[in-house]
Amino acid sequence: MRVLFSCTPAIGHTYPLLPLARAFAGRGDQVAFATAAGMAPVLDGEGFTLLPAGPMPDVLFAEAEARTGQDAGADPTPASVSAFFGEVRLDTTADESLAAAREWAPDLIVNELFDLPGALTAAVLGVPLATVTTGPGAPAEFFQAIAANVAPYFTAHGLPAPATLPAGRWVLDVCPDALGPLGVPDGVTRLTLRPEAHRAPGAGTAPALAPPTPGRPRVLVTFGSFSGDREVVRTLLDALEEEIDADFVATSMPGAEEDPRFLPFQSFAGLLDGVTAVVTHGGAGTVLGALSLGLPLVVVPQGADQFVQAAAVAAAGCGVATAPGLPDPAQLRDAVRTVLTDPAIAEAAARVRKQIEAMSSPDEVAASLAATL
Repeated sequence: MRVLFSCTPAIGHTYPLLPLARAFAGRGDQVAFATAAGMAPVLDGEGFTLLPAGPMPDVLFAEAEARTGQDAGADPTPASVSAFFGEVRLDTTADESLAAAREWAPDLIVNELFDLPGALTAAVLGVPLATVTTGPGAPAEFFQAIAANVAPYFTAHGLPAPATLPAGRWVLDVCPDALGPLGVPDGVTRLTLRPEAHRAPGAGTAPALAPPTPGRPRVLVTFGSFSGDREVVRTLLDALEEEIDADFVATSMPGAEEDPRFLPFQSFAGLLDGVTAVVTHGGAGTVLGALSLGLPLVVVPQGADQFVQAAAVAAAGCGVATAPGLPDPAQLRDAVRTVLTDPAIAEAAARVRKQIEAMSSPDEVAASLAATL
């Protein structure tokens, strides 16, 4: 079987697809990714075929802002988000994606929730589509705005326009029930897909850190690949170390390695051994990866859909969310103290971990999809 994965060219939209892509490859299926050529370093070593299509996010963000006057990353409104994921990605990517897919001839297309070129390609070619969610469901008005934005592209091909997202045959939901899984439209089959902390190709989860100091909690501060400006993370570290008796380690974008508190940016799975809690911007991959191990969270949202993850974590009781932007140092310290000492938060994080463990594995999902084709 030939399985084409299609995704927005960003780590946070690509990593959630990798466990399932590896599962298909492990079955002996041929796997390809349709995304920007600039994502090649992310896919290197996986053994998947790359079908280059469209530009990288810097071009997409600039074009979306030029059309709407809004920054879709820093100011996520239905208008800015629908322009970015809808017309801008389709205008810049859809033709290349469709041409590449037509030549590669997939039997199944798997996209991530916000990847509209993959959805359009599947509809045009008549190929079954499975959509992987990226985390807790965003407010319905965002999905409705994206669907309305992309409707002309579907009707131009003589296809019915989606009323909302997702628009495929299956939804592969990585979100455990405690965090508010995505609502599924009528006629769409929902399968759970167990999320996991990202690991490098072929790597296990061997710890990347020295053993923790006996009797002291270890707190990981990580703002991912998009929000991980080293000065932002350093500011947070300085505030935390001022009064809290814990070991703090951090990752950021390249350039902070001269600070001994920072580890080189690397696979998330290797960072979590011995960690007691995680301070994060609220990227879905970081949130779900930490909770897959039952680690409580302090979520400090910076933009994009991070406010959704922050609200979900707070509502589930498995962490503390601060207001968007950089928090007051005292507020941040209070939040970290709370997740380190409140047994109710630890218990809630453990409950979420059990829910995640009960979800279908990537191997099980791959086998289930293959059996229906």
